[in-house]
Formats: sequence, structure tokens, C-alpha cells
Amino acid sequence: MLKVLITDAAGAVHELQGADGDNVMQLARAAGLPVLGECNGSMACATCHVIVDPTWAEKLDPPEDDEEATLDTLFQLTKTSRLGCQIRLCPDVDGISLRLPDAA
Repeated sequence: MLKVLITDAAGAVHELQGADGDNVMQLARAAGLPVLGECNGSMACATCHVIVDPTWAEKLDPPEDDEEATLDTLFQLTKTSRLGCQIRLCPDVDGISLRLPDAA
């Protein structure tokens, strides 16, 4: 199993476990975190927005054009913002640290 650390808006850290190929959105929703993922990973809504710790951001593949376009609709966009549905677990990102944006 691979580990994901997600800090919620209140500052609590949640350690989640997932398999190679799982995506962050699915793991966060299954854990009851406030990650809606309303479009179910089709990159149409940005309700799975996460902020990647800068030390981990460079280890991810860069976002593709569709993800960039969806991210551009966010008010709380940061340099390391990503859609959780597009972050897939693999050994290279075991232990990745993310945080959820503050509630709007």
C-alpha cells in the first residue's frame, strides 16, 4: 500500500493508504474528507482541488491542458494546485503530502 498525507482546512493531518493506480480524489472521498469530486474525475468541476506540498509538486507529471483549464476557474488557485482526480498513486509519490484548500 502507498501512503498519502492530506491536511484538511482545520490543520488535521489524515494518513490514507491506497494501491498503485488509485487517485487522490477517490481516497479522500472514501475517507470522508470534504472532497466532492462531483464530475467523478472528468475534469469538469474542480471540486477535488488539492494543493500539493511544493517538495512533492515536481515529482508529479505536469498537468495536461484540460486540467490546467479547469484549475484556471478556481479562486484559490496556487502554484501547486492540482485536481485530486489526476494524481495517481505510484511508488514515486509514496508519502505525498497535500492539503485541502480553505472552504470558500
